[in-house]
Parts: sequence; structure tokens; C-alpha cells
Amino acid sequence: MTGLSRRHFLASIAAAAAATGLSVDSLAPTLARAATAPEMPADVPTTLLQTIRQGAVVSGRYRSLVLGPGEPYLPRLDVLRRSPGAGRAATRRSLLYLGHLSDLHVIEAQSPGRIEPMIVQDHSAWGSAFHPQDPLSPHATAAMVQAFSDARYSPLTGAPMSAAIVTGDSADMHSHLELRWYIDLMDGRSVDPATGGPRWQGVQAWEEAVWAYRPGDPRGGAFGDYGFPRLPDLLAQAIAAPVTSVGLPAPWYAVYGNHDTLLLGTFDISPQLRALAVGARKSFTLDATAGTAFEGWAASTGVLGQALAALGLASGKPGFRGVTANPDRFLFEQLDFMAEHFRTETTPGPVGHGFTTHNLTSGETWWQTDLAPRVRAFGLDTCNAVAGPDGAVPASQMTWLRTQLEIAQRDQVLALIFSHHNSLTLENRATRPGVDEKLYGAEEFVAMLMEFPVVVGWLNGHTHLNQILAHTSATAGFWEITTASCIDFPQQQQVVEIVDNRDGTLSLFTTVLDHASPAVPGDSGSVADLAARSRELAANDWAETPLMRRGSPLDRNTELLLPAPFDLSVITDAQLEAQHVAERARLVAYETARGL
Repeated sequence: MTGLSRRHFLASIAAAAAATGLSVDSLAPTLARAATAPEMPADVPTTLLQTIRQGAVVSGRYRSLVLGPGEPYLPRLDVLRRSPGAGRAATRRSLLYLGHLSDLHVIEAQSPGRIEPMIVQDHSAWGSAFHPQDPLSPHATAAMVQAFSDARYSPLTGAPMSAAIVTGDSADMHSHLELRWYIDLMDGRSVDPATGGPRWQGVQAWEEAVWAYRPGDPRGGAFGDYGFPRLPDLLAQAIAAPVTSVGLPAPWYAVYGNHDTLLLGTFDISPQLRALAVGARKSFTLDATAGTAFEGWAASTGVLGQALAALGLASGKPGFRGVTANPDRFLFEQLDFMAEHFRTETTPGPVGHGFTTHNLTSGETWWQTDLAPRVRAFGLDTCNAVAGPDGAVPASQMTWLRTQLEIAQRDQVLALIFSHHNSLTLENRATRPGVDEKLYGAEEFVAMLMEFPVVVGWLNGHTHLNQILAHTSATAGFWEITTASCIDFPQQQQVVEIVDNRDGTLSLFTTVLDHASPAVPGDSGSVADLAARSRELAANDWAETPLMRRGSPLDRNTELLLPAPFDLSVITDAQLEAQHVAERARLVAYETARGL
């Protein structure tokens, strides 16, 4: 074992035992073998081995999905701008192996607080209000968590996963149940999708909602005309049993997305919609939806207007059907998003998932933490809390981040930036009257990051596609890595590994993950089969341009090279090996608890 003395190894065993709750005797034999053996690439199911592609037409324009060949890592030299060392594969060492999830969009599809009929107005503009796969969102999320569990050791180096980051849009429509489901699925708890009782209550079961995909009888609307299949058991299967999750295998962290901030990521939430969400009536027409959810904004200026609007809702406007009320469907306040992250399992942790008690008391929605020796994460809140789906960086965060990056540069610490929005969607400068805090756009933000060579990566989401951009200047550069979503095709996420090539360069390896489900869904009603059905339905949702969201091969499995910003030998082999011992101990406990 290189660099880790027997004394340090025994100390690491003791620390690992304390962290996991397992005894030293039970951990020592397994970890002794793991720590003394060289790390080898893990044979895990990723898109390096196989991909899922569009298949043949089944009916109308509806296509199946099929397995395709894997995709190797493609080197990108946009930042390095010179040929890399040919022998780097033989000398590389892993500094950090990280899971990256984004845009999970966990959906409680039976909620009266949803505004699905808005797609009648314009499917392309309002596509995120309704997806044919909405009832299967918890299953797709659980299957994606399973994929991260399967990839808990790096497919490149065999290094154990250090952490995972969720870069926003976790709860789709601001429902408290959606927020709890997302946290519980990340933590390895099961969730019960039967929120209204044993029978499905919602537009996909109602013959009046011809505009929706109704799997029992899809005829008569756009989805039926397209060729979406008749699946009479699908809705019953979606709520037949709790959705179980193995939980993420590493500590995970979170930032806000626009859907965690505003309704549909765009609008403020009216009192009428809050009442609707916990009530016993659900709309199935455009007029009913617009006449309640949206009249609330007009009515919110006066107490009398609010009372009249609420009276109209209670008296039963046309376009509604009765459902079972559920008080847990309430629409959470913005700060509730942070508070709910403290209602979590201590393993994998951490409690708060990046947010601290300082965030709760101050209202600040950004944080920092160290993920590995000399690798520091900065979680930002780029969401605009006034209006609009896109974001910006407030001056308070810009000032804070600059100060923290100056410290990282001084102390020779690599910096990773986490946010929901990416550089193509960071231009929303909407403010409330009387609020004069400056909002910075992408150009100013990127220019600031470029001042600090220790910034090596910016991980984000929002656009539901795989995309990797290089930001460069004459003397510096970093990589911006955007991952796809769990709701729209291809329903992919990624792992990212920072590797020291020991030749004055770094590589960021990105590896795309499909969720753990077959390419062709079965009819068993299992989590895996329902997740597979979700992906197939999403691949045929024509308004969401599904094939474009895969990105190009240069946006998927890549090796992103850049100059090392300082002499990386300051990160000693002993430090890395001690870190990996503790991480393996955590994975041993995880595997033991789950019988893996």
C-alpha cells in the first residue's frame, strides 16, 4: 500500500468504524483487503457498456426503444489546447468520484394542485405541465438511485463514490409530498404513491380529459393519434405498492431549482391554488384550470376578491371532478425546501444536505463544503423568486463566492461550482419593486470564475439535456457540465471523476448513466418495469424534442482535460488513501445494510 502507514491505516479503520456504527473487528478484514489491493475499474452498468436508442415504429408514430452499443470516453482539449500526455492512463490517480443528479421532477400526479390542462393552450409552451409518464416519476427516480448504487465504484479507476449532488428541480409542482418523496428516495426510504386511495384519481383516468394520455383508452386526442399504446393496467400498477429505493450510496447535497422556488418554475403561487392543492376537487379542463389557479393572481390584490374566488372554487365550477383530499399535498414555502432537508436519515447524510442551521436562521440559500482533500464545493441558488424560469446570480452570492474563491486560490484548493441554471439560462433580472440588489448574468459570472484557476468545473442542469461547454481565456479555463433530467427522455444522469494525471494536467471524466431498468418494459408492475415504461413514453413525447436532449457524443462520455492550477503533489497519496478507506467503510456498511 503506497503512502499509508500501518498506524494511519489502523487510525482510518477506527474512524471508519465510528462513522458507520460497525465494529472495528467487522470492518478490519474487509477494509484491509480493499485498502491493500490496487483500485481497478469497476464493471458497472453505464453507457460505456451499452446505450438505449430509439427503435422501430410500433403504432402510428410511436416507437419502441432498443439496446445499442456503448460509447467510449472522448477526450476534449478545448481548455488544455495541446496534446495530452500519451502515458497519463498509467499514472492517473482519482481525487474525487462524484454523482451528479438534476431535474428529478418528482411528481405526485393525482394532486389537485397540478395544472395539466394548460397543455391544451399550447403543448410546446406548456409541456412541463403534463407528461404522459407523470404517474411513473417516483419509479424512474428510484431506478435512477439504483443506477448510482450500482455505480458506487468508479468505472474508470475503481475509486469509491465520495458524494453526490442534486442540482435542483427536485419537486415538480411545489407539493410537500413531492419534496418529501424526493428526499426519502435519495435516503433509501419507500414512498406510497396511493395518495388518494386504492383507485387512480386524475386526468389520465377520466374520459373527459381527451387532451391527456389516458392509458386505459388513449383514443380521441393527440396522444392517441400519435400512436401511444393502450395499457389498461398502468395506472393501477403505478399506485399498487410503495416505491422502494436503495438510497444513494454516498453523502448527498442539494441546491434550489426554479421548480423548487416558483410554481412550474415560473409563477408565484396564488392563495386559490394553495386551497385547491389540499382540497377535494381537481380540474380537467383549460377553463377550470385558468379560472382558479390563474385568477388567484388577479384576486390576490384584495381580501374581497380572494374570498369571492375561494367561494367560486367551493361552489363547484364546471370542469372539476371530486377526488380524495390529502392535507400532505400542501404547497411548501420557499424556505421549507431547506428545512425539509433536515428531516432526513443520518446515513448517508449529511443532515441538511449542504444547508446548515446558519441557512435556516439567516435565510441564505447557498453553502460550501469540502468533498475531498483540497476539493471544495460551492452550492449556489441562481433561481429568480419573482417570475420566470431562468435565473441570475444575486450580488450577495457573487460577493460571497468571490471571497471564498480567493481563499481557495490562496490555499490551493480545487473548486467545483454547483447551481441549477447554466450559462445559457442565466439572464433573468426580474426584481420586485423597491428591491435594488444587482443580479448578475452569465457573462459577468463566467468572467468572475475565470479569474480563479482553481475553478475546474461548474455542474448544473435546468435545460434537461446533456451538454458540456468549455470556458476559456488566454490564460485560464474551466468546464461547464450540464446533465439531462429524470422526467424527459433520455432520463439520464451522470457521474464525474476528477483525476490527477501526474503530468501537470487534470482530467474530468463524465460518464452518463441510464436508470436501472430494461430498454423494453415488461408488464410486471415492478419499479424497474414502470421506470422503463416511463422512459419509453418520454421518448415519444414529441413536444419535448426527446432525441435532441441526448446531446452529442462530446456531451456524454468524455475526458475533459485542463492544466493543473497548482502542483497537485500537495495532495498526498496518504491523504487520498485514508479518504478512500473511510469511503469504502461507508460502502461496506451500505452494502451490509442492503444485503448487496
